[in-house]
Order: sequence, then structure tokens, then C-alpha cells
Amino acid sequence: MSERHDRLISPAEAEALIRANAAPLPATSLPLTELVGTTLRERIVAAFDQPPFDRVTMDGIAFAFAAYQRGRRAFRIAGTQAAGAPPLALPGDEHCIEVMTGAMLPTGCDCVVPVEKITVVDGVAQLAAEAAPESRANIHARGTDTRRGDELLQAGMRLGPAEVAVLAANGHTHASVSRKPRIVVISTGDELVEPGKPLAEWQIHRSNAYAVMAALQQRGFAQLTLDHLPDDPAVLRTRLSAHLQSHDVLILSGGVSMGRFDYVPQVLAELDVRVVFHKVSQRPGKPLWFGVGRSGQTVYALPGNPVSTLVCLVRYVFAGLQASLGAPARPPEPVALAERFEVKHALTLFVPVQAASARAVLKPTRGSGDFTSLIGTDGFVELPPGPMTLAAGTPVALYSW
Repeated sequence: MSERHDRLISPAEAEALIRANAAPLPATSLPLTELVGTTLRERIVAAFDQPPFDRVTMDGIAFAFAAYQRGRRAFRIAGTQAAGAPPLALPGDEHCIEVMTGAMLPTGCDCVVPVEKITVVDGVAQLAAEAAPESRANIHARGTDTRRGDELLQAGMRLGPAEVAVLAANGHTHASVSRKPRIVVISTGDELVEPGKPLAEWQIHRSNAYAVMAALQQRGFAQLTLDHLPDDPAVLRTRLSAHLQSHDVLILSGGVSMGRFDYVPQVLAELDVRVVFHKVSQRPGKPLWFGVGRSGQTVYALPGNPVSTLVCLVRYVFAGLQASLGAPARPPEPVALAERFEVKHALTLFVPVQAASARAVLKPTRGSGDFTSLIGTDGFVELPPGPMTLAAGTPVALYSW
């Protein structure tokens, strides 16, 4: 997709441009103990049938079902089949074999009755009156789950505990995954002071960077650096140049609007960061800036108002990170508006909500600087440009924090 600078683009166009320009991160091989939360870069197929043998699923006794059909309800125990041991063989129809959960089904057996359905006296197992054996009962048949050669995992999948277990069960000690991105979160502005330090009357504590860091950590991103830069072109040029050399992703907050001291776009251009777009037809977050460095670094310059920063992070930056990792796009959750709402401006509108049972209760903020209005919300919904009135029940897209 080509760049756009001639008009305000829509959120959908902005996301598409970000995905198209997000350079893939290199692949790396990691051991099983380090795979959780990573994105798979290879196709995994079953190395063998699963389960690899007829597996007993209950502690009890195993015998030939035909013997039961002929009226036999008492069996002499011929041995004990433990899990992890080679299979025993049934000596005859009048015998049974004591079996443990997870064991191989003994040769000659095709029925398992659980231990609570039998009594054992002098080495003879007697079926309880209520026992009703069935052929192949309590047996997990070989190949029931997967057959050798079946596809188990696809490239682009995020690896969780189940996926790691599948890799281990198929004999893999390592897997090829996307290297986790090295991300720097940068706040800008002379008015910002580190939390815990005294404030002058004209200053505020910086909070955007910590909100961004928390949102990234919540999604499993761990290689994070934090920085703060003043409204000084020389300092911006030096520090941003260093960050471009040491990071895959730069996420800036502030300095991208139309103010006299909004130097970020100018400095990034001087550092040969190619602008893909600047400004999106949305509210909040219209001044959003996105570009790509000479070595494929992705640079997201988010508007500095707190609500704008968090909305743009969730709506766009996470989409770009997914694309760089080789993960498929995650569609937003469909919900319905719980009440009627009027969209007044000819811009896409993002409104925080509380969402439950697929219904979204709108919680508008008092402006894009009002972080406190986000407390207790689950995310935001994307409403189409106005002017228009949306009826209760209108389907909309939910982006979760």
C-alpha cells in the first residue's frame, strides 16, 4: 500500500498502511522453557500418532469383552500393567489384567472396567451388579487425537501452554519463533516531570509513558526501554538517532501536532525516517504520525494527550507489532451499543466503554486529556463519522485495553 500525505486517511487505511510497512522481525530458535508468549515462525506436524498406543484412561481391570458377552463376570488377575511399561499379554478369557491410567492396553484386552465397579477377593476380580462393560470402554484409541503428519501448529500462532505442550509431546526441544521486538517508549515535553519529584505550578507528572509500558507488558512485551526527551531539536536528534540504532520499535508520545515546539516530525525526517502518514480522520488522536527508519525500524509518534496516546497505542501500534511478529490480524470484538448515541463530528470517534454480555455502555471522557475517565473501562468502541445518530443495539467494534 502506498503512502498518503494528501488528505486525512481513515483508521482502516492507517492500520493497513502500518501493517504493510511493518518490517518482519528476524526469526530465532528458542528452547521449550522460553517459548511461551512468542510467535511461531514454522509449521509443526505430528511426528507420530497421538496417542501413540491404545491408552487406558481409568484405573481398573482389562479383559476380553467377548468373555463378558458369554456371561463371565469374574476374572482372575494375571498381572498388573503399569504406565510406562511394555504391554502384558492376556493369558486367556478367564483372566484379566489390573491396569493403571495412562498404561498401554494389554494385548488381548479390549475393555476396561474402573476399579470402583469391581471387588477383588483372593486374586479374583468380580464385576459389581451395576457394572455394564462395553467394547473399547475407557480406552483412548491410538491416533484418536492426531495422526502422524497432521498439521498441529501454524506459523503465526502465539504460543501458550497448550502449544508448548504439543511441541514437547512431539519431541521438539526448540522452535523457530519471531525475535521479540526491542521497544523504546519515549515521552516528550518540557512540562513533564518524573513521578515522585516536586512540581512547579506549570508542570505535570508524566504518565503517558507508564500507561504505554503497562499496556505493552500486559500483552507480553518485555524488552522495553523508557526515556524522556525535552522540547529541544538538538537533544531529540541525538537521542532519537541512538534509539534508532538500538531498537526495532520507537513509540513516542507528544510533539507531533501543530505547535511551535512540536519538533518530532522534523527531527525524524532529518534522521531519514520515512513518513508513511501524518494525521488520521479520528477523534481523539488526529495528529498520529507513522514512519519507517532506514533499517526497517517502525516509529509511532502518538499525540501527547493521555487518552489519545492510549487509544492510538491500542488501535494502531499493537496491529503493527503483530504484523512485525508475523502474527495474523486480530479482529476487534463485536459488541452492540447499550444506548442511543449522537456522533456530531465528521470524524471517526473512539469512545471508552464498559462491556459485558456483548453490550457496550458508553463512558465518554471530558476530553482527550482526561485519563481518570478511563478508570473501570474495558476499552473503546469505534463509531463511524457523523453527523449521525446511532440507535441502541447498533453493532460496533470493541478494542480492549
